[in-house]
Amino acid sequence: MTKPSSGVPAWDPAQLPAQPPLHGAVTADVAVVGAGLAGLSCAYHLARRAPGLDIAVVDAERPAAGASGRGTGLLGPRAGPPIDRAVRRFGPSTARRMHLASVRAVEQVRTLCTRLDVACGLRPGEQIMATRARGGLVALARQARAYRALDLDAPVVSGATIRARIGVPYTAGLLHRTAATLDPAALTCALARACAAMGVRFYGSSPLRAVRPGRPRGAELVFPHGRLDAGQAVLAVNSSASALGLPVGTILPVEVYAVATAPLGPTAYEALGGRAGRALVDAVPLAPYFRLLPDGGLVAGGGTAIAAPDGLGARRLQAGRERAWTWLCRWLRSLHPELSQVTVTHRWSGRVGMTGDGLPVVGPVRGLPDVWYVGGCCGHGLAMSVAHGAHVAGALLGEPAPAGPLPWHRSAAPLLPVGGRARPVLRAYVGTLGGLARYTC
Repeated sequence: MTKPSSGVPAWDPAQLPAQPPLHGAVTADVAVVGAGLAGLSCAYHLARRAPGLDIAVVDAERPAAGASGRGTGLLGPRAGPPIDRAVRRFGPSTARRMHLASVRAVEQVRTLCTRLDVACGLRPGEQIMATRARGGLVALARQARAYRALDLDAPVVSGATIRARIGVPYTAGLLHRTAATLDPAALTCALARACAAMGVRFYGSSPLRAVRPGRPRGAELVFPHGRLDAGQAVLAVNSSASALGLPVGTILPVEVYAVATAPLGPTAYEALGGRAGRALVDAVPLAPYFRLLPDGGLVAGGGTAIAAPDGLGARRLQAGRERAWTWLCRWLRSLHPELSQVTVTHRWSGRVGMTGDGLPVVGPVRGLPDVWYVGGCCGHGLAMSVAHGAHVAGALLGEPAPAGPLPWHRSAAPLLPVGGRARPVLRAYVGTLGGLARYTC
């Protein structure tokens, strides 16, 4: 059996615009740091709405190199905490607006894929949040009551219905009809090409070292071999915010894991909902999920996570990855008898930004006039990152938000004790959550 590619996602990076490293003194009307979905969405909407604006996108590596190109391609509605918690924290009206905003974000990505005319494997299909654990059933029941009270479309589905649609032995679930699956790297690269076609300049292999207030206004961005003076700046750097010392609260880097397989047999592919493009996400935090690919393969993720992985040695980190991938492979092979011998072709990890309250941070950076930050989508960034980029573009252009601010339109997340002695405690907590998730699955 061929050894799977470790560290390389299942997605092949598409053609990209030229990205020379940033050298010397460079200027721009708007600088976007981070060529993931949030940063590129911002640059794209700026270029569309304000032709002639001088926009520069700078990335530490290249477009789609980070979380946006390493996701598993699940496009579904979710922003912030579960709906019942959102009701308790923000009230029914705001909780309803939050959910509807996440539904619109899914629709906007589907529209964007059509507009870009990109072959990104987009397949509209249902997403089922399901469980077979008692704790998960209680959580789903609370969410179902909240969805009904808010008159939102998220019906309960029985275990029999789940088995008929996806063919796995789960007890109950909630059905999200506005959902899809796609190749996240293809979408990210398509946005980069569209930006370049509208005159956006790209710089690659240029990690941001520092951000300073500009003189007399704007921002000065410092890179290893040069600097960029911009009238406005957007830092779509996710969990790298802490390394830069940005005052945006705690955006905790958490490493998560995924595997992909060779094409399944036709029986297993159809039994697991392949033709309909359905996906299943376990309702227990950090529990695994899967979806099928247009070529007949399967992608699975979840089950394990490591908080603040930079503090681990290379050997310990790699050992943790091996354990995570091994467990995921065992889990996916338990889904259907025909998967017992399926070949795993890819194993990889990626980093998401987590916050203490489960909400992203999308807002101006305190103490840095004309600088905005986007990050901390807590693992639900495929749709919301695109929406956040569009929101920031509108704000930079002085456009009012169509429906007013949402709870994630803020300048900082809560601060968490993540350094020193607290770091191993935090890792242990996240590890415990993963252990509970694996136990229930």
